[in-house]
Amino acid sequence: AIRALGSGKKVHMLQFIKAMPYGELNILGDLPGFSYELLGRDCFIEKKPDREDSIRAQRGLKKAEECLVAQSYDLLILDEVHIALYYGLIELPKLIAILEKRKNTEVICTGRYAPRQLMEIADLVTEMREIKHYYEKGIYAREGIEF
Repeated sequence: AIRALGSGKKVHMLQFIKAMPYGELNILGDLPGFSYELLGRDCFIEKKPDREDSIRAQRGLKKAEECLVAQSYDLLILDEVHIALYYGLIELPKLIAILEKRKNTEVICTGRYAPRQLMEIADLVTEMREIKHYYEKGIYAREGIEF
């Protein structure tokens, strides 16, 4: 996103799972050309998602389709969309059908549990994985570091 913004591109991010005010949004939201929508709830999905989680994720999928059809942005980030798929909040065939509608918009899909079918149709796949985390020692997320 930073690279695209630095090149004068318009970037929009749809956050599928979280709706908490993370630190990065404080600065990114002030940058010209960047916009975002928080689609999740103010809490993590701990165990089993419910109907409200599904409604919000479906709304995000619809917004993604609208962005791609309208070609409103140079880069569209579907943040944690893989997690929405993993929890069954959205269906992979629907997401793929929407992604196939893109013309000149670059799309970044993020989150753990990326499905193989999505990786196969992607132009670029990057893996970022946790090796070690403070949480294992009982240290919870800290402002300015994890959020």
